[in-house]
Amino acid sequence: MSGYQPPYTITTEILNQVAQISEAVGRLTTLTDRARTLRLRRINRIRTIRGSLAIEGNTLSEDQITAIFDGKRVIAPPREVQEVKNALTAYDRFHAWKPGSETDLLQAHEMLMAGLINEAGAYRSGGVGVMAGEQVIHMAPPAERVPKLMADLLTWLNATNVHPLITSSVFHYEFEFIHPFADGNGRMGRLWQSLILAEWHPLFADIPVESSVFEHQAEYYRAIEESTERSDSERFISFMLRMILETLTTSTPQVSPHVTPQVAELLVALKGEMGRATLQSGLALSDRKSFRERYLKPALADDLIEMTIPNKPNSRLQKYRLTEKGQAWLRENAGNSPKD
Repeated sequence: MSGYQPPYTITTEILNQVAQISEAVGRLTTLTDRARTLRLRRINRIRTIRGSLAIEGNTLSEDQITAIFDGKRVIAPPREVQEVKNALTAYDRFHAWKPGSETDLLQAHEMLMAGLINEAGAYRSGGVGVMAGEQVIHMAPPAERVPKLMADLLTWLNATNVHPLITSSVFHYEFEFIHPFADGNGRMGRLWQSLILAEWHPLFADIPVESSVFEHQAEYYRAIEESTERSDSERFISFMLRMILETLTTSTPQVSPHVTPQVAELLVALKGEMGRATLQSGLALSDRKSFRERYLKPALADDLIEMTIPNKPNSRLQKYRLTEKGQAWLRENAGNSPKD
């Protein structure tokens, strides 16, 4: 068994970041469990893929990636379309992989890079460097050392009892330092950190941390470079924890979606539990079909309201109430805390 220990320092700042993230995860768990509809998971998956690929130079927008997700034809560079298709395939397999499995790691790379490079799913056979734009910021170890370095890293990952927030960041940095593949190392490192985090808490399977990293791309490369210069990944760990916390506090719950004026009116009018007729009357609407299509259904679809008898949607006793997401929207957008 390898006794390899990646070099990193756990600072007070890092411990504080871990505590803040853990608190944020606790606060968001209930809300996210209720808001985790297929639609929300799809939005975050698209943001994740767009962010990770954009760091590597892919120019496709979220709308274009959504179109590819829906099986539509997109006019764009073929390689960039292939990158998106590969990423969608890979992320569909996300929950089947184990972070400490070399077999799963190689399979994930094969999916991400299929049709893009000849060595998809295999460690590189030549030299590579970490690039920040046109600048080489790190020359990776020789190819013949890669299998042993990766074996040591995965052995450490499987054995360590350090908090997963720190472990995942250390792994991410070490992975980028080794740069085990001919191409696709950045997207693989980010994917594998998310996988490690999701094993700790399932919330991270749907959090688009990559989107925050993309917004701070220069800092991302600088953190890699500084950690390499110091032979200590503390800078990179702190950067990634900051990105995770930023994503948790700004992106995850998505409790402030854009809503139509009609849905906004409904949210303001809904007090406690109200039936369809009472709600419609309170909004001074005479057309039942218009109320259902323009007010009720969109609010239900966006998880802003819920039925009191969800297993009997047509019950004459059916009433509606605000969800936690709807209450949060109301607090943030109407300055009105709903009363029961």
